[in-house]
Amino acid sequence: MQPQGSLPNERTTIVVVEDTHEYRQFLQTLINNTQGLRCIATFANAEDALKHVPRLQPHLVLMDIGLPRMSGAQCAERLKHLYPQAQIMMLTIFDDSDRIFEALQAGATGYLLKKTPPPQIIQAIFDLRDGGAPMSSQIARKVVEVFKPDPLIQTLTVREKEILGYLAKGYSYKEIAERLTISVKTVNRHIYNIYEKLHVSSNIEAVAKFFGHR
Repeated sequence: MQPQGSLPNERTTIVVVEDTHEYRQFLQTLINNTQGLRCIATFANAEDALKHVPRLQPHLVLMDIGLPRMSGAQCAERLKHLYPQAQIMMLTIFDDSDRIFEALQAGATGYLLKKTPPPQIIQAIFDLRDGGAPMSSQIARKVVEVFKPDPLIQTLTVREKEILGYLAKGYSYKEIAERLTISVKTVNRHIYNIYEKLHVSSNIEAVAKFFGHR
């Protein structure tokens, strides 16, 4: 399996932190069957993850929010202190606002529901690696519900608003480029401009401001 946006010779190392054995195995198999990705370790609880992840120094960490004893959000927060470079994506059955914001405030960069189809999980992994902040469309809606309108939205161009709309629907940078018939580099430039105009540092914040305005 080779998702959109991957490069043949790249190898992105990933650690999975998930207490359900079957889903942990599923993620490990999915990752290792994808060109350019390698699952270097799996852990069933936060305590083991905190002990070993800083030493392993993976590119990405996929973490369940509903871990036993210490929660995934608590683990993410501690892990970011021990290993600041960690890029963490939460995978969970929960889509309530409190859990979402707890995870995002703890340092998670992405947030996907476990029912997300395998190809979309893989694409989200590559988007996260490439600097994106992937999230399920249901999660995006939950995030934007708590944000109020922001006048800075008026500073965006029509194309920038169009790109934000696609981001909110869960499209990857490559998919947006294909739909708008522009290069991925151009998409990245537009997103950089969006960040500058809205004074945000992630896709999640940008989309939240955009939909809060609408």
